[in-house]
Amino acid sequence: MRVIFATWAWPSHLYAMVPLAWACRAAGHEVLVASPPELTGTIARTGLPAAPVGRDVDAVAVFRDIVHPPEGRPGKGGGGPRVLGLLTELAEAMTDDLVKLAEGWRADLIVFEPTAFAGPLAAAAVGVPAVRHLYGTDLLSGAGRFLPDVLAPMCEKLGLDGVEPFGAATVDPCPAGLQVPTGSRRLPMRYVPYNGAGTLPPPSPRPAARRPRVCVTWGTTYSRLDPRMFLAGDAVRAIAGLPVDVIVAVAPGQRDLLGTLPPEAQVVESAPLHLLLPRCDAVIAQGGAGTILTALDNGLPQVHVPRLPDHVRHAARIAETGAGVVLPAPGVDTAAIRDGLTAVLDDPAHRDAARALRDEMREQPPPARVVAELAHIGVGATAGR
Repeated sequence: MRVIFATWAWPSHLYAMVPLAWACRAAGHEVLVASPPELTGTIARTGLPAAPVGRDVDAVAVFRDIVHPPEGRPGKGGGGPRVLGLLTELAEAMTDDLVKLAEGWRADLIVFEPTAFAGPLAAAAVGVPAVRHLYGTDLLSGAGRFLPDVLAPMCEKLGLDGVEPFGAATVDPCPAGLQVPTGSRRLPMRYVPYNGAGTLPPPSPRPAARRPRVCVTWGTTYSRLDPRMFLAGDAVRAIAGLPVDVIVAVAPGQRDLLGTLPPEAQVVESAPLHLLLPRCDAVIAQGGAGTILTALDNGLPQVHVPRLPDHVRHAARIAETGAGVVLPAPGVDTAAIRDGLTAVLDDPAHRDAARALRDEMREQPPPARVVAELAHIGVGATAGR
């Protein structure tokens, strides 16, 4: 089977699909990862073959506009339409080249992350099935009534009567207890963390009296949008004085954004999160889906300070399950972060809820078993070609 994994140029969306793509390769299938050129180097570092398609789109500018709307335009209530507009532009930028790639490479299946609508469009154009691959809770499942109209102009251009934006099935690494209803038949899959390439840092010594260890991380998005939104340093200073050890996980270029930290805080740069969290007892973060699932994979309660619409909705589910605390932003004060961490460490119900979700995640089928489902969908649909 020949499988194209399609994403636009946002690393965290790619990272979610890497374990399944590698499972396909390990099972003997051919794999290409198709994305606009900006992501080519990141794809190469996963060890998977990259296929640049289309043109780059400045998604950062759109997200910056959502969190800092121009003067005279309210910031509330307009994020959804602007995000859909961005996703439409991304699909327009990618689809023609993705169709040519799928035809020329004779793809049997296109697996796409849920915001890369070029995936189902190209699959329909060349007559192969498409399967969605979620990277967190299914944020678009409630937008199903809007998507046919959004995609109609591209369908017309491709000579299609319509397209199923949710694919023939949805690969879902979320535990069912965290997930919302999915837009197509759910294929549960065990979450296998991939947080980028990196090196295991040396272990830090534990003090004589063991204290909880807290990881503070703020992903990569906020530092790209506006350094003022990168609150990792504020979070570390907020919990200074509490009887905890602190690890601050940062990406290259983020260390200078932290400001002055308490001397006991350990800063770790370029270490994938999944290598750090087994040593930790709780997480303070920005609400990104990859951070949430990696923390849950280790059964860790969480404190989130989300700002972007998708982070707000992912983090809300953590609060609803009891596995953590969500603080509103902007305007959150240091006392709230401190109180939030104290709550998730002192109340065992948060830890128990996180561990219950971890256990549920680990009961889901591993990627290797999901590959067999993909082969049934892909090869079965294209056997007559």
